[in-house]
Amino acid sequence: MKRKNQRGMIFAIDMGNTNIVIGCVDDEKIYFEERLSTDYSKTELEYAIGFKTVLELYGIKEEDIKGAIISSVVPQLVNVIKGAVEKIIGITPLIVGPGVKSGLNLLMDQPKEVGSDRVVDAVAAINEYGAPVIIVDIGTATTICVVDDKKNYIGGVILPGVKISLESLVSRTAQLPRISMEAPKRVIGKNTIECMQSGIIYGNASCIDGMLDRVKEELISVGGASEQDIKIVATGGLAKVIIPYCKNEIILDNNLLLKGLKIIYDKNVEREDN
Repeated sequence: MKRKNQRGMIFAIDMGNTNIVIGCVDDEKIYFEERLSTDYSKTELEYAIGFKTVLELYGIKEEDIKGAIISSVVPQLVNVIKGAVEKIIGITPLIVGPGVKSGLNLLMDQPKEVGSDRVVDAVAAINEYGAPVIIVDIGTATTICVVDDKKNYIGGVILPGVKISLESLVSRTAQLPRISMEAPKRVIGKNTIECMQSGIIYGNASCIDGMLDRVKEELISVGGASEQDIKIVATGGLAKVIIPYCKNEIILDNNLLLKGLKIIYDKNVEREDN
């Protein structure tokens, strides 16, 4: 028998192209955040076993979880993940998408095309840091999302991801080796590995800085915001690798997605008084 979504700890899942971010969160804190590989070949049961294993590692029992929510940019796996959640906690999760209240006004040509992860990021950033705010999410792709001073989502930027760029470079050249994603001691590399590391780390940081400068300039000229008012927040699996080398003042928030999922869950599930 399935249980009803209700107030309390929730199981939050964000399914990306490379990783699935999972965590448990309530009104007080985030209990954990972990990443599992996104795998199209896995069955509902295999995902259920993975989720259950992580919950057991953190000592969280089925009865501790009162609700669940999923955001996804991989439509093919939504029902598989939904079924896996139902298997382990007996709750049908809320799916972020059309018809789900986010409180975010999307001023886009095709609002339905905006990825659910970008909506969740923006909702969390507004709640945590106010508006106007720019959100940089560094994952499979690097995205930049822009919210104006009226809390409207007004658009953004999509760039090739850091790993995609590196893999493309290595696979299409005969003599360039696979490297670890670490910043070299200097920008001007003295050997092949240092040159590649400089390009990947400092190059991506510079690209993000350059795009942020252009975005801020447009936000100020079109939206009327002042530069001092604009907050920049970064999240995503590779944010901690790249953001420290950016010259813009950027807040690093690895828990942004989980925070956003909790906010959207609360907007859509009837809260019961204690």
